[in-house]
Amino acid sequence: MDASSYKDLWELDEVTRNKKLCVTLLSSVRLCVTNKPKIMKKILVLCTGNSCRSQIAEGYLRKFAGDKAVVYSAGVETHGVNPKAIMIMAEDGIDISGHTSNNIEEYTNIDFDFVITVCDNAKERCPYFPTNAKKFHHNFPDPAKAVGSDEEVKEEFRAVREMIKEYCEDFVKTNL
Repeated sequence: MDASSYKDLWELDEVTRNKKLCVTLLSSVRLCVTNKPKIMKKILVLCTGNSCRSQIAEGYLRKFAGDKAVVYSAGVETHGVNPKAIMIMAEDGIDISGHTSNNIEEYTNIDFDFVITVCDNAKERCPYFPTNAKKFHHNFPDPAKAVGSDEEVKEEFRAVREMIKEYCEDFVKTNL
C-alpha cells in the first residue's frame, strides 16, 4: 500500500479499516510464502579420475536438473577432463569444456544430498562422508580404455554417453 492508501484507511470506520489492513497483511504474507527461495539439492558424481564418466554425468545432470540441483563431480584421483568426452558432449549440445578435474578431498565440507558413483573403483575407494547423502551406484564402462581405430574409440565414447544420459534423465525424474 502507498501512503495515500493509508491516509484513506484512517477515514474509514474502525471495523472496515481493520478488515482492509488484515487483507493487506494476508496478501503480503501470501506473497512472501509463494516467493520463498528454492532449496536446491546438492549432487556429487564420483569416478576414479574425474575425466570421462563423471564429467559426462555432471553435464547431463545439470541439463536435466536445471534449477533443482547444484551438481559437482570429482574423482578419487584427478586425470584432467578427457578431450573426447568434451567432443562427444558437444555433439549432443552440452559444453563441458570449462569443467575441471577435481579431487574428492575438495568437497569434504559440502553436505551432499546425493552421491552417485559411476564406476566400481570409485565406489570401493569412496571416502566416508559425514553426511546423510543418499548413495547411488551404476558401473558404466570406461570409454577411456576403449581400443581400436579413432572412429571405434569415438563410438565407444558415444555409447557410454548415451547410457549415462539415460541414467541421469531417469535419476532426475525419480529423485528431484
